[in-house]
Amino acid sequence: MNIQVNGEARELPDGSTVAGVLAALDVPEQGVAVAVDGVVVRRAEWPRTAVGDGAHVEILTAVQGG
Repeated sequence: MNIQVNGEARELPDGSTVAGVLAALDVPEQGVAVAVDGVVVRRAEWPRTAVGDGAHVEILTAVQGG
């Protein structure tokens, strides 16, 4: 399936979950938030939240600073 991750086209296996997307992209699960098609997905739901073909996934990294 084809999805957009932070505006960049990616091809992933059908049936991928949010957790699977992060793993495929080598993104650590700590310190990030994920939204699929504009809806924030709670961390506890990542392993069971499917990402459909054509989805827009945003991965946001927490940044500290002043």
